[in-house]
Amino acid sequence: MYRMTIFYLFILATGFTPAIYSIAGAEQVFPDSTWEDRVDPIASPDAKTGGEISTFGGQYPKSLNYYLDTNVLSSEIFGIMFESLLGINPVTLEYEPAIARRWSISDDMTTYTFFIDKNARWSDGTPITANDVDWTYQAIMNPENMTGPHKISMERFHPPEVIDTHTIRFTAKDVHWKNLLSLGSFSILPEHAYGDLDFNRIVFEFPIVSGPYKTSRIEEGRFIRFERRADWWQKDRLRHQNKYNFDRIIFRFFAERENAFEAFKNGRIDLFPVYTSRIWINETTGNSFFQNHIVKQRIYNNQPIGFQGFALNMRRPPFDDVRVRKAMALLLDREKMNQTLMYNQYFLHRSYFEDLYTPENPCPNPLVEKDHGKARKLLAEAGWKVNPATGFLEKNGRRFSFKFLTREASSGKFLTIYAEDLRDAGIEMTLDQKDWSAWARDMDEFNYDMTWAAWSSGVFKDPESMWSSIEAERQSGSNITGYQNPEIDRLIEKQKTILNVDERNDIYREMDSIIAEAFPYVLLWNIDYTRLLYWNRFGTPETVLSKYGNENSALWYWWDDPDANAALSDAVSRDLPLVPRVMNVHFNDFFDE
Repeated sequence: MYRMTIFYLFILATGFTPAIYSIAGAEQVFPDSTWEDRVDPIASPDAKTGGEISTFGGQYPKSLNYYLDTNVLSSEIFGIMFESLLGINPVTLEYEPAIARRWSISDDMTTYTFFIDKNARWSDGTPITANDVDWTYQAIMNPENMTGPHKISMERFHPPEVIDTHTIRFTAKDVHWKNLLSLGSFSILPEHAYGDLDFNRIVFEFPIVSGPYKTSRIEEGRFIRFERRADWWQKDRLRHQNKYNFDRIIFRFFAERENAFEAFKNGRIDLFPVYTSRIWINETTGNSFFQNHIVKQRIYNNQPIGFQGFALNMRRPPFDDVRVRKAMALLLDREKMNQTLMYNQYFLHRSYFEDLYTPENPCPNPLVEKDHGKARKLLAEAGWKVNPATGFLEKNGRRFSFKFLTREASSGKFLTIYAEDLRDAGIEMTLDQKDWSAWARDMDEFNYDMTWAAWSSGVFKDPESMWSSIEAERQSGSNITGYQNPEIDRLIEKQKTILNVDERNDIYREMDSIIAEAFPYVLLWNIDYTRLLYWNRFGTPETVLSKYGNENSALWYWWDDPDANAALSDAVSRDLPLVPRVMNVHFNDFFDE
């Protein structure tokens, strides 16, 4: 399934700087005198610039504007075109200078001042200024702009004060552990390029950028090609050395993952992350795999584990009744699907915060298993009775019938099994298949009964956008199920002023049990590693991927290796094997925790 994110850009999800919690005096300025620009330890000194890489980007997005289309792909793309005030160290998670060369925080942790680097430039040579930061904030907060999830963080602040061309100050309405995280990590856009445009229509064309890449060619529905900028203003910083190596990065789009896999085997795609166990187990065979022309690897890093499930629209019948929602979970045979369709490759979800639990601190939520008897009892308690003439459940003269909004034909084999079990219980489910853009429009407007949604996570959790009652009616938001619970709202408010991560995680575990009992999703399954296939022509760091990143971190750390290219070409033409690469790569084997 295509993965959405509730945590904005990766740096917004993972940014952290312990030093900000030991502020003394009226104000503390960062970075302190001990900070120095250093080479990223993940990046390989053997990296070379040049060449290109192509990867599968999923279905064609409705927009590249991450403020309008909050998903992982858009966040990755937006993050290479536009920069934020602060950067993030990919290993330590400490803040580093980016657009802002310095920043300060008041002793009461409500006032944040950013000093913009005077060398910061847009791709047309125009300086990046405080006015650009102010305009981006105003664009996010404009009620007419469909920037739903991003308003949550920004509305914690009063409108910023532009002190001078290179200085801007934000004042928070309240103390919140995420204040610096939010301000430091939102992507800044150029006012002079986009200020006179309808923001909701800025979807694919971004001629002026500030980051290391810009778009060079777009063929709607097929691919988007990015070109490395030789004039990027930060290219000589040590922390960016041996990164952003490809001259060109191509995202290719296919409606179905199976078609993308065929394109990969034919050499049209270089890098293919595998989300389907059938492909991983049964279809990684043949000469290209046996001769190591294609590399097959499992990457174990510290990427946070999200969750996926069938989202239930709680705003309208029949899923406004918790008994019905629980019954829907009890009618899903996850164990059968895992065994017969996924080769027991997955663990079954019992939590919305899976990575907050360990073997020493296991999740207390019970594992929901198929139980038709309990499901029928719950449905009867909810007033649904079988009509003997049709065999379907009815209530107040209405048949229990709903549509499952889907965007991938490959989900059909799962939904067919589910539909049969539902039919056995007297429930009619029909499929409403749409492309990504149409699916996203329906989701923005909550125009669905049930759908398949997969969410990524972050190192530091922020439950507000998905679980706050206030967010239940915000269009284009992340609370797609319409979940509302006063106790959860209380806990969300409580965690806002807690600076200790472990204490916040205790609250999230408490929230998890409450949410699980409400069944806003029929939870599914997940894995705790990344499955990668790629043509054996690239140089990679020892860790292959970054510490917290997904497969797309390969795009920023790998390089087009001329020697590997030549070896692969020779091996293919002469039907010779290549030296195999390590099958299982563990990030922590290379970095001490």
